[in-house]
Amino acid sequence: MKGCMEACSPEEKLVRLLAKKQMTITTAESCTGGLIAGTIVNVAGASDVLNEGYVTYSNEAKQRLVHVKAETLERFGAVSEETAREMAAGAAKAAGSDVAISATGIAGPGGGTKEKPVGLVYIGCCVGEEIRVKECRFSGTRLENRLQTVETALQLAVEMLQEKI
Repeated sequence: MKGCMEACSPEEKLVRLLAKKQMTITTAESCTGGLIAGTIVNVAGASDVLNEGYVTYSNEAKQRLVHVKAETLERFGAVSEETAREMAAGAAKAAGSDVAISATGIAGPGGGTKEKPVGLVYIGCCVGEEIRVKECRFSGTRLENRLQTVETALQLAVEMLQEKI
């Protein structure tokens, strides 16, 4: 993995950056159902940086495990920038991690509306005090949408960590 910052996968880059900075990460996942954490675990050395992961598929789990406010879910819905933001911040705090990635969205094929179509995903990343949320609109199958979410989430975390170098 040494020297792979350009040619290696996003998860390899992420694990390497976290190890270099002696930082830890956690995930709070809804539509990806644990795929982000599972992808990080594919990398040797992940045990040094991955604290834990939360699969918060239900609103109740979002509230109980990563402290998303009921009022946020009622006002904006589970698939929203605000929920992704609270999921990332809440996961970092709950796990005592330096970094947290969150993902909430509509993977499909059903469940979409005109306002929130299938493929709409919000990805949050918290690094220290900074939180960014990226709105994505994917257009694949359920699995393709989930895999694109994982890739985008890992890239967002890498970008934010590289800025902190």
